[in-house]
Amino acid sequence: MPILETQELTYTYSRGTPFEATAVDHVSLSINEGEMIGVMGHTGSGKSTLIQHFNGLLQPTSGKVLLDGRDIWADKKKIREVRFQVGLVFQYPEYQIFEETVFRDIAFGPKNMGLDEAEIKRRVLETANDIGFPEELMERSPFELSGGQKRRVAIAGVMAMEPKVLILDEPTAGLDPAGRDLILGQIKAYHRRTRNTILIVSHSMEDIATFADRILVMNKGSLFCFDEPERVFARADEIARIGLDVPQVTRIFMELKRRGLDLGKEVYTVDYAKELVLRRLRERGAAAPC
Repeated sequence: MPILETQELTYTYSRGTPFEATAVDHVSLSINEGEMIGVMGHTGSGKSTLIQHFNGLLQPTSGKVLLDGRDIWADKKKIREVRFQVGLVFQYPEYQIFEETVFRDIAFGPKNMGLDEAEIKRRVLETANDIGFPEELMERSPFELSGGQKRRVAIAGVMAMEPKVLILDEPTAGLDPAGRDLILGQIKAYHRRTRNTILIVSHSMEDIATFADRILVMNKGSLFCFDEPERVFARADEIARIGLDVPQVTRIFMELKRRGLDLGKEVYTVDYAKELVLRRLRERGAAAPC
């Protein structure tokens, strides 16, 4: 059963004014429990507006958002509960840190859920382990940490609420390659431990290609495609035309095809590219005369 669905979801900003604009236009999609979803789209594509509907930060102009098969707006009094079940981490979440210690900052969400102290401590320590923070650092002020560490603490604060769905908007924005790889690795570790559904919004096709079970691409407020990575990257030419960049390795294989060597343009990871090249070399070696 899908954990998250939209049915003809539409959202229009500034309705009835000269500035009226439809940001999400009749989007229907279904996300399964435990999936890792990559969300992509150029600036203004509607992806940020879409994800803000998933936990009720925005209410649809028309259409529905379903969580576990239930319309999240069926009872407006319960929308706070929805936000505990669908956690949303905004871009640059480290700017939202405010507590005196790392422990208290991560514990803020669970505490607001009304959990007892033992359960809060369990969640904080488990999540701290996911993000690579040893227990002895939990009483340190988060303002003494590096930028990357602050971001990990801020992300952990949402993870500690143990939402059924975790949504991260550009979690690696502004980080160097080492910091980016560290955070993505820790998100994967969290996913392996919890098996919760995770959506990651990113401009980096390379990042998304390494973790996504499926990729959701928005374009001009509409759902351009929502499919497995190999099927999405097989449409690399179309993706480029809507203003998105495909992984460098995909571009290389597209160029090889244009030059007469077709190894498949659905290549989207370096490891798979290596496998294809070695396979072709073995085939040629086997066919060559002694």
